[in-house]
Amino acid sequence: MNTYKVIKEQIRSNPILIYMKGTPEHPNCGFSAQAINILKTCNIRFAFVDVLQHPSIRLELPKYSNWPTFPQLWVSGELIGGCNIIQELSSSGELKRILEKTFSEQQSE
Repeated sequence: MNTYKVIKEQIRSNPILIYMKGTPEHPNCGFSAQAINILKTCNIRFAFVDVLQHPSIRLELPKYSNWPTFPQLWVSGELIGGCNIIQELSSSGELKRILEKTFSEQQSE
């Protein structure tokens, strides 16, 4: 399966997905650590992909998403953005609202 198909399938099958460096328990960069800390405060289940363990995804995802850096947060198939956008949305309360809405929609399917 080609990398674009893998990325599309990951995004399609995970309503809340973060592509990051490392894991939620052991982030390998400060931006990923900040993003994960914010997501954890929302108390919503999310999936992750460690791009350090998947070099082809690390290479191809920025082309697919037109977003050059990691982490990348995807919700309901749409790119939300990276660390700065996650922080801004969290500060305004919008992130928690988006994630709770997505999570509740997922539960009702």
